[in-house]
Amino acid sequence: MTRPLSISRQCLLTRILLVAMLPAAMAWAGPDEDQLKAIGAEALKPFKQQLMSALVKGLKEGPLSALEICKDQAPKIAAEAGTDSITIGRTSHRLRNQANAPEPWMEPLLEKYAGDPEMTAATLVALPAGGHGYVEPITVRAACLKCHGEALDPAVAKKIDALYPDDTARGFKEGDFRGLFWVKIAPVK
Repeated sequence: MTRPLSISRQCLLTRILLVAMLPAAMAWAGPDEDQLKAIGAEALKPFKQQLMSALVKGLKEGPLSALEICKDQAPKIAAEAGTDSITIGRTSHRLRNQANAPEPWMEPLLEKYAGDPEMTAATLVALPAGGHGYVEPITVRAACLKCHGEALDPAVAKKIDALYPDDTARGFKEGDFRGLFWVKIAPVK
């Protein structure tokens, strides 16, 4: 004949079962916020490295070459860096290329970063349709000023006007908030 468990033994057994089941429950629930931020950061890393490498190379040939790289190569680099469950891109509160217009979930983040120059940390948000959005701010560097600064070479300004008639991405200073790198992470299935 077995003896019924005492209340304290039942509590202990329940605790042991909960601890044993926790890893499985966490896996079922999907990644946590820190894991999602790590996924976003890792997804962006090759995109940022390849884009910067292409822009540095283009700037060595001159700002007109860098403009062509931004226009033609940046979207390809972003597409190649993505996967079936991850989409990558750039956006801004002051667009040059309308193809980089922010999605609705990005707009409040753009306002938040633009309104707080001290904000430099990455942000993760839950998306209304499921999944998550991850963003990192883009800060204007000295090299960016050749195409995004206050005083542009007339040939550069003419080329920008030809490529981007609705351009609003001029007049920046070094250190200004330029926009966001973003990652959309599909919901875990």
